[in-house]
This record gives sequence, structure tokens and C-alpha cells, in this order.
Amino acid sequence: MKPIRFTNHAYEQCIERGATVDEVKIAIDQGVREPAKMGRKICRFNFPFNRAWQGNIYAIKQVAPVFKEEPNEIVVITVYTFYF
Repeated sequence: MKPIRFTNHAYEQCIERGATVDEVKIAIDQGVREPAKMGRKICRFNFPFNRAWQGNIYAIKQVAPVFKEEPNEIVVITVYTFYF
């Protein structure tokens, strides 16, 4: 796999939305890829969670990074998380 580089925005979104850098890397490596706007891609990967997030307990945390695949690296633009 190509090296993965995070934009500052992507790091900030990881913190704000409860994802880790390792989870993002796993999502890119093992997640289901879909096309996104502007030639980007999004991956989705479900992690067992079984904890509280913002006052509610969720069984699953889905990490969904949006990235641009460059010739020599993958650039993570932003990171979404969904809890269910």
C-alpha cells in the first residue's frame, strides 16, 4: 500500500469525530471504496465499538475517510464517523 498522508483538516476531524489514525489506515486498506466528488474516494469500515459516544451507547463505529489517491501517496482530506 502507498504511504498515507493526513491533511491538518483530516487530523482535526479525527479528533473531533472520535476516529484514530490507525482506524483510518485500516479503513483505507480494508474498507469498501466508493467514488466521491472531485475525483476523490471514500472508504467505509465498521469497527466494533460497544461504548458511549456523546451520551449514547453504540455497538458499531463506522470510519469513513475521504482521500485522493496520488501516484506516490494517499492523501486523506477529511474523516467522517458514524455511530450505530
